[in-house]
Amino acid sequence: MQIAIKKYTLQLAHTFTISRESHDTQDTMIVTLSHKGQTGYGEATSNPYYKITVESMTAEIEAVRQAIEGYDFDDPENFYRHLESLNLEKFTLCALDLAANDLYGKLLSKPLYEIWGTDNSHYPTTNYTIGIDTVEKMVEKLKEKPWPVYKIKLGTQDDVAIVRELRKHTDSIFRIDANCAWTAEETIENAPLLKDLGVEFLEQPLKADDWEGMAKVRAHSALPVIADESCIVESDVEKCGPYFHGINIKLTKCGGLTPARRMIKKGKELGLKIMVGCMTESTVGISAIAQLTPQLDYVDMDGSLLLKHDIARGVQILDDGKVIFPKLPGSGIELI
Repeated sequence: MQIAIKKYTLQLAHTFTISRESHDTQDTMIVTLSHKGQTGYGEATSNPYYKITVESMTAEIEAVRQAIEGYDFDDPENFYRHLESLNLEKFTLCALDLAANDLYGKLLSKPLYEIWGTDNSHYPTTNYTIGIDTVEKMVEKLKEKPWPVYKIKLGTQDDVAIVRELRKHTDSIFRIDANCAWTAEETIENAPLLKDLGVEFLEQPLKADDWEGMAKVRAHSALPVIADESCIVESDVEKCGPYFHGINIKLTKCGGLTPARRMIKKGKELGLKIMVGCMTESTVGISAIAQLTPQLDYVDMDGSLLLKHDIARGVQILDDGKVIFPKLPGSGIELI
């Protein structure tokens, strides 16, 4: 195999703010794996919360380039075991694993969802995210992008008031993501008010390690609660089982499609609702997530919709949330 790495700085359509940070751009690493005349594409974004940069990921790959390029590629799962033996960070693993899966599908001339034995005629509608801003600006963003399901980022002093104002302008489903900003008491108090405002569930209201607080929330919340920051890698799925109603799997955090598929299986065995989320990836990462949608209850794959300019072609998400899967096999990705 041959590896190529390129850094992109993705320009966002709007400043994106959550409870702990704001940004106007998103750095991302695109990895290509070429073998037998086919090329697979993978992606992993930088992330200050997890102390990941494109430079750190690139350095990791360069340090083991010979071990990767010298591998006799057969299928993504065997390749993943080889990558794990190289002690790479999860974000770096993700980019390589996505590229390997895309490559594998192209070598077999089949889309990944078909290789996995799933039917893409049924899939959940992705939400569209409204970041924290002035309530006037949040209303403006909502009107600018009419959508059937919105994820609303919260973590302010006026969270319920914000949702109440947004509700005046749409009948669409709301999902709330507080990104660890609430206490257990706030969550329990806010939940019935938000339920009355048409909120479907709450995502990660408490700090990732506040298991005592989550036990209270799980017992008393009027709304289901989905784990995000509390569910990073495979071993976290079972840990989250007693404390959450569902889990949000991020490919970059868990290490790619290969571990994500195992997490989906384990989560379903535990009776959890399954969601896969994004990290403001381009269409490279979003097209990989889309291959999993037939297996999911919820999906957050709006990353490419939040960009001013995309860098790839692949899965298309229409204004009604419908997904057009590419004709190319694998994840169906081509760089523009």
